[in-house]
Amino acid sequence: MSLDARVAALVEGGDVGRAATEAIQRLGPEVLGYLHALVRDDVDASDIFSQFAEDLWRSLPKFRGECSLRTWAYRLAWNAAGRFSRDAYRRRGRRLRSTEASRLADRIRGSTVLRQEWRSQKVAQLRARLDPEDQTLLILRLDRELPWREVAQVLAASDGPPLDEAALRKRFERIKDKLARAAREEGLLD
Repeated sequence: MSLDARVAALVEGGDVGRAATEAIQRLGPEVLGYLHALVRDDVDASDIFSQFAEDLWRSLPKFRGECSLRTWAYRLAWNAAGRFSRDAYRRRGRRLRSTEASRLADRIRGSTVLRQEWRSQKVAQLRARLDPEDQTLLILRLDRELPWREVAQVLAASDGPPLDEAALRKRFERIKDKLARAAREEGLLD
C-alpha cells in the first residue's frame, strides 16, 4: 500500500495521530533535507521543520488529496519557511511547547544525515545568492525530482491555483543560465 493510501485509510479510520506520525516519519528526512538546503542553517532548518511537523499534524484531516501527500508536505514546508522568514519573534528563538509532533520532529532531526554529496561549498554559495523561491524551484525540480505539475502546486500562492508550468520551465532555464555564468566567473566551469 502506498504512503498516500495508508495515510488516507488511517485518517478515514479516525487515527489521525498515527497517520501524521507515519507521514512525518516517511517524508520528514526528505523535507528536512530540503529545508536545510533552503536556509543553510541547522537551527533555522530545525525550527522550520518543527513548524512543518505541527502544521502537518494539525491539517492532515483537511488534506483533500488534490495532489500527492509528498507534494502537499513540500507545500507545507515552503509555507512554514515563508512564515519563518517573516516572523522576527520566531527568529529570536522562541521555543514551541513540546508536543507529540515536536518530539517526533526532534527524533527525525537527530537521525537524519544532513550532508548531501552533490553540494560542494562553492555550489552552495552560488545557490545561496538566489532568492528563496528560485532556490526552492531548483531543489524541488533537480534534487527532489518533482514533476513540473507538483512544483507548480508547491510554489502557488496559498489556496491559489497552481503556477503556469511553461513559465516555471522558462524561469528554471534562466536560473540555470545565471548559475552557469556565476560558476564560470568563480572558475568552476571552463
